[in-house]
Amino acid sequence: MKYWVIDKIFNKPSENRHVEYLAMDREFKILDISEGVQRFADSPQEVAIAKDVREGFPELIGVEDILIAVIEGQQDSFEYKGIARFSNRTSPLYIDLYAIGDEDEKSLQKRLLIFFEDVTQKMVLEQNLVQTVNELHLLSSALTASKNYIDKILKGMADALFVTNSSGIIKTANKAAQDLFEYSESELINQKISKFIIEDNIIWETIQPYSLPPGEFLQDLKILCQTKTEKKIVVSFSCSTVETEIEGVKDLIYIGRDITERQRIEKRQLTQYATTRVLSDSGTVEQALPKFLQAVCESLGWTVGEFWMPEEDKKRRVGEAEFSHQSGVPYLRCTEIWSGSSSDISKLINITKQTTFAPGVGLPGRIWATLSPQWIADTVDDADCPLNQLASQTGLHAAFGFPIKSDWEVLGVMVFFNREKEEVDEDLLQTMVAIGSQLGQFIKRKRAETALAESEERYRDLFENASDLIQSVAADGNFIYVNRAWRETLGYTAAEIANLMIFDVIHPDALTHFQALLQRVMSGEKVEQVKAEFLTKAGRKISVEGSINCKFVDGIPVATRAIFRDITERLQAEAELRYQQEQTERLLLNILPQPIAERLKQEQSTIAENFGDVTVMFADIVGFTELSSLISPTELVEMLNIIFSKFDQLAEKHNLEKIKTIGDAYMVVGGLPVPRSDHAIAIAEMALDMQAALIQFSASTGKLFQMRIGINTGSVVAGVIGTKKFIYDLWGDTVNIASRMESHSLPGQIQVTEATYEYLCDRYLLEKRSEILVKGKGKMTTYFLVGRKDISH
Repeated sequence: MKYWVIDKIFNKPSENRHVEYLAMDREFKILDISEGVQRFADSPQEVAIAKDVREGFPELIGVEDILIAVIEGQQDSFEYKGIARFSNRTSPLYIDLYAIGDEDEKSLQKRLLIFFEDVTQKMVLEQNLVQTVNELHLLSSALTASKNYIDKILKGMADALFVTNSSGIIKTANKAAQDLFEYSESELINQKISKFIIEDNIIWETIQPYSLPPGEFLQDLKILCQTKTEKKIVVSFSCSTVETEIEGVKDLIYIGRDITERQRIEKRQLTQYATTRVLSDSGTVEQALPKFLQAVCESLGWTVGEFWMPEEDKKRRVGEAEFSHQSGVPYLRCTEIWSGSSSDISKLINITKQTTFAPGVGLPGRIWATLSPQWIADTVDDADCPLNQLASQTGLHAAFGFPIKSDWEVLGVMVFFNREKEEVDEDLLQTMVAIGSQLGQFIKRKRAETALAESEERYRDLFENASDLIQSVAADGNFIYVNRAWRETLGYTAAEIANLMIFDVIHPDALTHFQALLQRVMSGEKVEQVKAEFLTKAGRKISVEGSINCKFVDGIPVATRAIFRDITERLQAEAELRYQQEQTERLLLNILPQPIAERLKQEQSTIAENFGDVTVMFADIVGFTELSSLISPTELVEMLNIIFSKFDQLAEKHNLEKIKTIGDAYMVVGGLPVPRSDHAIAIAEMALDMQAALIQFSASTGKLFQMRIGINTGSVVAGVIGTKKFIYDLWGDTVNIASRMESHSLPGQIQVTEATYEYLCDRYLLEKRSEILVKGKGKMTTYFLVGRKDISH
């Protein structure tokens, strides 16, 4: 092998390189290999003598023409660099391939020598260098983009941003900061940030660099600031530190948001809440007013609050100024005043209490005259009122006030002062006007309640000794007054009543009705007579009746007043009487038909009527006399009661009138007292049902019972006779013949006359009987009712 070729190709001593080789012929068959060449092969097992070199090194596929040209000497060499082998290695292997022509010294056969160099280390170094260059390029681009992006963010931020050095000198101020404080950028740069701050410097000392631990920041630090035009604003600042390019030197970043309007809204909401709480907790106007003034001042951060009330007088003096009034013309006097720091304005408070204003004079008078709120940005500018001038001398500048109204009546005026100058806040004025209406309603209601209580007091003695139950109840349901009879009847003490509401003493069954009743009364409806049910302390139900009305003040219901009589015993007596009447009525209807009973209750004379077409039936139990000698009387009566009770049910079922029972005989009629055309059919149906019922009874008792039944149709006289133990009865020949039909019938048979036969023959099966001799009538043709015809077809 010609080693000088290796030096020529690699230009270095071969021992300094990691090189292996192989030799191949024109057929690409391997002729010779070095010891470690398989390490560079894609398929090491294919690299062997006589094997195709392309099977171990597939990179040679496709370059065969070039390799032949190198073997023939047509081309000096062939290079293939950067071949990567991955296999199962943890890191790739990179090789360079070099091919040169050669001639075997012995056989003089031309061949190709291929050298493989391990260039992994060189390739890794090259890749790292390229990657480092790319990363530096990307980092440079990112820094440029980041700077542009941050600049855009700072310009577009809605919040104000300042960057200062450790001494508070402004280095950067964004557009929002310039707009908020009304300065240009050139006016801000190199100025101290404390230029805008009204608060004491001690607040800013808390955010100096040495007091902020590394990595921490302050949030929501509310600072009172002032703009270039001296407008006061509240700014919520966050502060943090940032490292500069100088080691150990830090800048401060301030991000501020204008929360002036938010704080105003919060103060208005707090004022509304405090007002509602004061009014709900106060029992009288005198209790509410000082609490109300204090609540408004503390909620809004104002210094002095005053309540002015209309009165009447002729003349009042304020210092050297004099306000004259005509007799009977009202004026305003300060009846209540509150101050958070009364020591330095005590003179103002004393003079205010002695001051009166006529309509249109001074701030209270102007509010009173115009019925509208007023605002003074600085009392120095209000020269027409010496009291305001005195306020400005004691350090009070801004002032506002509003009327206390109920509908169109002015009940008073509220005025407030502040140490700061304040531009008009229309939203606050509207809020206070609404609060003024709320306070006016409270004052009006409490005055009405006081007047009502005084009026009620005059009647207490009269009511206290009354036997009726008297009560007065406020609009919220609490008792204002109950008299002695009320307390004794329901069993409550005065102390217990103080903790009760009207609905606590209403019986649960009547609660819904009573609530609706009170609603009607309090809406103005007149209810003439009222019934209610109370519940005593012991749980006893008390029924009352009486009258109830509602007292209104300016159209507003303030109380209900009621006078009740205890009717519990009367209702019990009435209920007992109704029960007795119902029992009497039930007994009478058991004796008489309802129409006859109604006539008998209205008439005392004899009742008798003629009915031209009725059907009468008599029924008699066969062998009843013999049966009575075989069983006990009690058992006999029980059996008879069962049988006749069943007959009574059948009579009611067929709408027939039972007349009477005599022993074991049962009498019933159809067609009276209310006439009906199917009287004979109804009687026939009942007769058949009676037979069926008696058969069933016999089967259940094991004793044989049979009946004789007789039926006749004709005219009768019906009525009530006598004055004691009277009954409804029938008279006439029709009744006598019906009785004969029963007595002359056979056991288990229903015998009917020819007159009845004419009514029944189309619907029922009847068998003609041979003539029978009837007492008083001679021979008569009769029929036995056997059953019903099938007339469905």
